[in-house]
Amino acid sequence: MKVKIYVEGGGDNRATRTRCREGFARLIEKAGFEGRMPRIVACGKRGAAFSDFETAVKWAASDEYPLLLVDSESAVIGTDRWAHLKKKDGWNRPHNATDDQLHLMVQCMETWIVADPDAVRDFFGQHLIESALPATGSLETHSKDDIQSSLEKATSQCGRDRAYRKGKRPFQLLGQLDAGKLRKLLPHFSRFCECLNNKL
Repeated sequence: MKVKIYVEGGGDNRATRTRCREGFARLIEKAGFEGRMPRIVACGKRGAAFSDFETAVKWAASDEYPLLLVDSESAVIGTDRWAHLKKKDGWNRPHNATDDQLHLMVQCMETWIVADPDAVRDFFGQHLIESALPATGSLETHSKDDIQSSLEKATSQCGRDRAYRKGKRPFQLLGQLDAGKLRKLLPHFSRFCECLNNKL
């Protein structure tokens, strides 16, 4: 099966989209998929990711399996992820798309990052304020704003060019995470990996 993941991230800049694609690819490879990797498409804004996925589902051949990977942006109540996106973004599940073709970073990509505080410490160095990072229990219940502000606060003493902000740095860090830790701590990441394992 040819799996292609349409992922939110990378903005409108070609170089940043390349970093986004490389970061996700490295993390997925480390999750146990070396030698059977999906293709990753960094789509920029979340609306573009959904539109590209919708088109891919419409025209997919029998041996093609498109996936959508976007931030949930808020807590996911229940198991109906398409209902969550309908409420959040007004998106309808594309015709022929299944539940297993939608995957959410709950509540944002930065949740994945703070799930591996060792990687964060190694990446940012001695000036990291580790106490500002959230505890790793129940991370998917933390709001997007809380997660992102905790990263910004934790790296505030690392220097202007080292502090956490959107752009190049998140995707560099993404590729250095321990996928095993994420699978243990983040149910939606674990589900994403299980889906890939079933399809690749």
